[in-house]
Amino acid sequence: MTSLEFTSQVQKISLTLRPAAMNLTRDADDAKDLVQETLLKALLNKDKFKAGTNLKAWLYTIMRNTFINNYNKITKRSSNIDSTEYFQYFNTDQNYITHNGATSDFVVRDINEAIAGLGTDYRTPFMMYYIGYKYMEIAEKLQIPIGTVKNRIHIARKELKSALQVYAPVGASAADASEVVED
Repeated sequence: MTSLEFTSQVQKISLTLRPAAMNLTRDADDAKDLVQETLLKALLNKDKFKAGTNLKAWLYTIMRNTFINNYNKITKRSSNIDSTEYFQYFNTDQNYITHNGATSDFVVRDINEAIAGLGTDYRTPFMMYYIGYKYMEIAEKLQIPIGTVKNRIHIARKELKSALQVYAPVGASAADASEVVED
């Protein structure tokens, strides 16, 4: 297909792109811009178009991908994380403030005792996951199904939450804590 034929066919199909662009953008000006950008990309990349391929589908794919990329750029640029609420509660819970080494020693000891209190079937996959192994790696090393690995880690977490309920934030119940830590 020659460049002239390609450009001619793209121009004919460009009229059908506008309604689809309106569906994506919901704004007439943005739809015009999207169609224009789609046509520009198509003409710049005409060498990548293979004869016999559906040109209309190719153009729609370019338009959809362009819209998605633009949308992602806009949302990344405009998404600001409001950290004021986080900093408002930062270090205000007396359960987590350590005034001397003794308190942290008690916490570490309690955590180690809770982990030691787990059955070997639960402790081993939990500790492997904790140090960074992926579920599949744990399953291969322990030669057990991946579903079993996930279940044992889940049960270990529940038992640890129950054993360490003393350290839960003030006013939080066991149900609240389990919702936060669940996968």
